[in-house]
Amino acid sequence: MIRTIVIDDEKRVAEAIAKIIENYCSGFSVIGIAHNVKAGVELINKHKPDMITLDINLPDGSGFDLLRKVEDIDFKLIFITAYEEHALKAIKFSAIDYILKPIDEIELSDAFRKVKAIHKKENNKVILDAFLSGLTDKPKEHKKIVLKTADDIHLIKVNEIIRCESEGSYTSFYLTDGKKFLVSKNLKEYEDLLSDYGFFRAHHSHLINVNYIDRFHKADGGVIYMSDQSEIPVSVRKKDSLLRLFREL
Repeated sequence: MIRTIVIDDEKRVAEAIAKIIENYCSGFSVIGIAHNVKAGVELINKHKPDMITLDINLPDGSGFDLLRKVEDIDFKLIFITAYEEHALKAIKFSAIDYILKPIDEIELSDAFRKVKAIHKKENNKVILDAFLSGLTDKPKEHKKIVLKTADDIHLIKVNEIIRCESEGSYTSFYLTDGKKFLVSKNLKEYEDLLSDYGFFRAHHSHLINVNYIDRFHKADGGVIYMSDQSEIPVSVRKKDSLLRLFREL
């Protein structure tokens, strides 16, 4: 059984989550419920769970404060949160699962089935350490993103990504050291994450780091030549935006 602790400031919500887990999430057992940071830390340190669901907003701090106080981070995590842009972006950069309030029974049970499928295959500490690091205000050149491939978890500096290319519902990342990683998320999700870090959607299939543009050939619709020798087509509707970007550099 995957031993689970539920942490939420609302007793009613915590009990509802626990009930969904017990009734619909085969292979999981709820071993404790807490409603604040102090009680949550004590439960985690005492029972060493395999899994926790964690509300971001707690009466004596945040879910992030709780994670910083835990003795040993070695568990899977699903955040339960109302929409908070900064927190949500940090969660997505670290590829951590999350569910927005109000809780949807089907969405929660699906998230637990996903956790069960990958249980013991992922390095939880790498992911959570990356998340906590991402919460601090660091220069953009130090920003990192977690990329999950079929076999591994990679912690990559954002400024080492040359470009991203859509491959159906997957995205390929091309790095400065020549490595390529295929991740099972679509390009739009990464466009939303990386737009503040010098990335430009030149085409429906291509997201590029403008710092690695070698030159732009304007004829015949437009082609961007990147530092890795790739040639990126520019869609007609993106050409003016690209030229405006060049003027602002």
